[in-house]
Amino acid sequence: MRRAAVSIALRELPNIDAEQFDRPSSERLASATSPRHAPRFLLLYGSLRERSYSRLLTEEAARLLEAMGGETRIFDPAGLPLPDSAPDDHPKVQELRTLAQWAEGMVWCSPERHGSMTGIMKAQIDWIPLSVGAVRPTQGKTLAVMQVSGGSQSFNAVNQLRVLGRWMRMLTIPNQSSVAKAFLEFDEAGRMKPSSYYERVVDVMEELVKFTLLTRGAADYLVDRYSERKESAEQLSKRVNQRAI
Repeated sequence: MRRAAVSIALRELPNIDAEQFDRPSSERLASATSPRHAPRFLLLYGSLRERSYSRLLTEEAARLLEAMGGETRIFDPAGLPLPDSAPDDHPKVQELRTLAQWAEGMVWCSPERHGSMTGIMKAQIDWIPLSVGAVRPTQGKTLAVMQVSGGSQSFNAVNQLRVLGRWMRMLTIPNQSSVAKAFLEFDEAGRMKPSSYYERVVDVMEELVKFTLLTRGAADYLVDRYSERKESAEQLSKRVNQRAI
């Protein structure tokens, strides 16, 4: 009955390829099998300073994720070449790409410099390809964004990171963290002091874990697109029906 109703509705949509059209259903989401292993998170930061506040904030986030049952990896950007200045098989590039494929969720944390994320942060993201063969390393994975500032609170870097997350087809969570005057928020040992900023970081990591647990088993279904199914079907048809190879 439901299929008949869909067929009737499609008569009013002459531009639709009926074979590739999908009616989203809660049943398909509910039937998705969630992995049983600990959720896996890759954390990136955007500064090479010896006392890097984006790194310290990232390390604090990793501790929280692990306390919440996650498994974490922090990528050290030192030695990563500028995009297009080295081949893809450069060891640091391969390390980053392997971690990106391993992860089910990510945390991106950048300082705000000249009103934007740092070049170090952007270079890491630029080295993560949109696709490797038929695999999209970031598609359907969750993302949390954070930033540190030397002055008053700003949201320029996290806003830009959100744009990149959308471009990389990631599921960016609603919450975010922006730590103002970061040099005041960490003690001599590099640990974050108690504050409303710290509590926000806890909120963000908690939300990231929840969204990851909720979506990782259904990530492929959540980001499956009509236009790409249609394009793939057309390419397959051309290949199968070609007269000669």
